[in-house]
Amino acid sequence: MRCLARRGSRRDNLAGLDVEVVEGDLTDSASLSRAAKGASTLYHVAADYRLWTRHRGDLHRSNVEGTENVLRAAADAGVEKVVYTSSVAALGLVDGGSADETTPVVRDRIIGEYKKSKYDAERVADAWAGKGLAVVIVNPSTPIGERDIKPTPTGQMIVDFLNRKMPAYVDTGLNLVDVRDVAEGHLLAAEKGKVGERYILGNRNMTLKEILDALSALTGIPSPTVKLPHWIPFAAAAIDTAFARVSWRAPHVSLDSVRMSTHRMYFDASKAVRELGLPQTPVEDALGRAVSWFRESGYVRG
Repeated sequence: MRCLARRGSRRDNLAGLDVEVVEGDLTDSASLSRAAKGASTLYHVAADYRLWTRHRGDLHRSNVEGTENVLRAAADAGVEKVVYTSSVAALGLVDGGSADETTPVVRDRIIGEYKKSKYDAERVADAWAGKGLAVVIVNPSTPIGERDIKPTPTGQMIVDFLNRKMPAYVDTGLNLVDVRDVAEGHLLAAEKGKVGERYILGNRNMTLKEILDALSALTGIPSPTVKLPHWIPFAAAAIDTAFARVSWRAPHVSLDSVRMSTHRMYFDASKAVRELGLPQTPVEDALGRAVSWFRESGYVRG
């Protein structure tokens, strides 16, 4: 097995694994060619996952142009199967229901540059599938579990809860899935996925309050009982984002994340369960492992 890693990047999650590391970057076509050479299956899981950035072009360069570069390298190397990791961010939403792979989406209505970049990157993957490259697209929902080293926005939410920094909540919802099931879903997509098709890798739709209650049951930390109207975090995020533009730090809560929270981002993963055999591990198991890992890894005070 061979992994592409940026020079100077953290490689904690590769420690102890029997992998060959090729140093490179999504914008460095030569390094992508070296990484793809001789491979029969390629998993394109890299992305710039930030809901705020000082330079919007960074997201397009990594997520859209980077996907074009990776898939071109795969085609040139004669790779037999490519699994492209997209996101439910690239899919439409259903008010009061769950979206699936066929739910219509209008690009101009997508919230935020990150989501738009993932939508555009999917169009790149679709185009390469149309050219004959055997590309299968997977759309993870909200992965939960251990080894979230940065952490992701959802992982940060868990860290904030553990550090008792969530005194209130808003009315929103997410589809949670065990990160191990997401990994298994990639392998199943390579084995059973149909070329040109997309598969939502998800599990359980939960309100934010239900997620916090589940964390409370696991930890004994009280779940917040105050529900905020959306305008309060929106105002706070607007101030924080404005300050971020004149400073060198990212906002703790971005405007895009608050805009997203006005929707319940619910999804139906039944296609992946039916066609791929995607596991459906209870999300409480994944939350429990996340809590333990964040505590043991020094993310929690005390």
